[in-house]
Amino acid sequence: MSGHNKWSKIKHKKAATDAVKSKIFSKHSALITIAVKQAGGDVSSAGVLAAVERAKRDSMPKDNIEKALAKGSGGGGAALEEVMYEGYGPGGIALLIQAVTDNNNRTAPEIRHIFSKAGLELGTPGSASWAFTKTADGYTPNTPMELDDETGEKLATFIEALEDNDDVTNVYTAADTPEEE
Repeated sequence: MSGHNKWSKIKHKKAATDAVKSKIFSKHSALITIAVKQAGGDVSSAGVLAAVERAKRDSMPKDNIEKALAKGSGGGGAALEEVMYEGYGPGGIALLIQAVTDNNNRTAPEIRHIFSKAGLELGTPGSASWAFTKTADGYTPNTPMELDDETGEKLATFIEALEDNDDVTNVYTAADTPEEE
């Protein structure tokens, strides 16, 4: 029975890494599909090419990229839409949660549940967007707020819980993030 335990460990480790990759690929697929729909089916537009390039950087297989391009061009599948949720996180930090979903009636309650588990409430449209400016890279805070260590840890845990949701693609925060050197 030599080697049995080694294969068992490899199998479980591979399953865990495959699950992480699958989640990343699903998010890229949804972003590519949305980009193609926004470009009116033009797969050579700048937004689509940027989404494909980001997927390639994360080693997304070519056939998965082609399926997402076909889906966005009208090749069938569920209709995806991009939605934005707003709220305030730990310490009163404004948050914008960007999601791509095929069913907003499922996604909104899931996001609301994450907020309620943390003792927070999901805001109404416009309640937190005033704290951000839209840029080419997403959203930047107008006036970043500085956090103490405890609030920063709570915010990081909360953002991680939001990002664990399959539909969430980005979370923007008005917290001041220290520059890494």
